[in-house]
Amino acid sequence: MAETEAKTDGAAGEAQTGPRVAVRVQYIKDLSFENPGAPRALADGATAPQIQVNVDVEARPMGKDHYEVALHVNATAARNDANVFVIELVYAGLFALENIPRDKLETVCLVECPRLLFPFARRIVADTTREGGFPPLLLDPIDFGRLLQRHRGAVPTAPAATATPAQAAPAAKGAAPKRGR
Repeated sequence: MAETEAKTDGAAGEAQTGPRVAVRVQYIKDLSFENPGAPRALADGATAPQIQVNVDVEARPMGKDHYEVALHVNATAARNDANVFVIELVYAGLFALENIPRDKLETVCLVECPRLLFPFARRIVADTTREGGFPPLLLDPIDFGRLLQRHRGAVPTAPAATATPAQAAPAAKGAAPKRGR
């Protein structure tokens, strides 16, 4: 029996030295919503606006295995060349990245961390547009791995996406991750 406990303790020690990503805190760093055409833009008979969504990722070291990772989400809805609404969100998290190999650090910061933050940022965008009087802007899931590859030049950039609030997808244009300074 003591032998089993020793193996268990050894396995626990081994798990502690493996790679670990821990979210210390998540927060809205910046949020802006503009509804310049209200209340006329909210009229029932109005045509659906064209929506342009751009997503960007930024990571910067904060000292001793801690990194701030920020999602920048910008969405503009326009109808007849006039803005109907504009939302800008910077949603960030402070991550403790322990025992991550140096060659994997960029991928963890620009792919795995944003993947953890995205559902929360998506909800904020949906709630904010809904509270602004529009149908909630539901962002499609983002493949942050592909976004990183695109930033590195490995994947061609697709044309910017346009959509209605019910089917909005992030645009490729201007959606490259960037490494913090």
